[in-house]
Amino acid sequence: MSAPGTAEPQKATQTIINKGSDTMVNLALAWAEAYTAQHPEVPISVTGGGTGTGIAALINGTVDIANASRAMTPEEVDKARANGIEPVEHIVAGDAIAVVVNPTNPVSALTIDQLSDIFTGKITRWREVGGEDRPIVLLSRESNSGTHIYFLENVVRKGEKDNADDAARLFSPDTLLMPSSEGISAEIRQNPNAIGYDGLGYVTPDQKTIKVARSAGEPYIPPSIETAKDGSYPIARVLYMYTNGQPTGIIRQYLDWIMSEDGQKIVEELGFVPLR
Repeated sequence: MSAPGTAEPQKATQTIINKGSDTMVNLALAWAEAYTAQHPEVPISVTGGGTGTGIAALINGTVDIANASRAMTPEEVDKARANGIEPVEHIVAGDAIAVVVNPTNPVSALTIDQLSDIFTGKITRWREVGGEDRPIVLLSRESNSGTHIYFLENVVRKGEKDNADDAARLFSPDTLLMPSSEGISAEIRQNPNAIGYDGLGYVTPDQKTIKVARSAGEPYIPPSIETAKDGSYPIARVLYMYTNGQPTGIIRQYLDWIMSEDGQKIVEELGFVPLR
């Protein structure tokens, strides 16, 4: 016991280290800020770097929570287990990936087949999909991005596993790889020929979103919280946090709060899809 008039020694605090998906970084920062306002004794460090960076940090045992905009691969899980790490997956939100163009572009709707042909370089001019006779400028996130991998698997390869080793089903070598969502937004704003993709929460009013149909003859659906929730928008996904084993203590409490009404309210405020 402390002597009268002296302060009690402070309890040591544990900082929650949270790293990964750039798609999720603004959401993770907002969660951390709101949670620490309620629980100042729980510092939370949030950094981006991409899904691959977060998963690598989990495998190496240097983070408490890895943010990921795609599921871990079997190879990544095996690598983690070989390192004494047991990844546990937590679905924390949903997301729609919006295909975006410059507002001056007259094209407003495309099918998955057309998007695949555009991003592989089979279609190279806007007039081939009902636009003006201009070259198409392709924008993508870098390969370390979970959004890049999701778009590759589900749009470029159309969700067909047989296409995984097909060299024709890769992004065109002319694709400009952007290091961030902000980079894609900036290029879309200034380039009337550009097309890119991004998480719905990063789409700004000075970008035009494309309606997408699963195939020719099916309805063209705009990206939104509602269409991602009801499954009608074809390019929707879930967002993950990974921990080493079942979380306990302050990490369990933090994840429970993220899943709560308070945490999910922030999901919707930032343009992502709440679980509730």
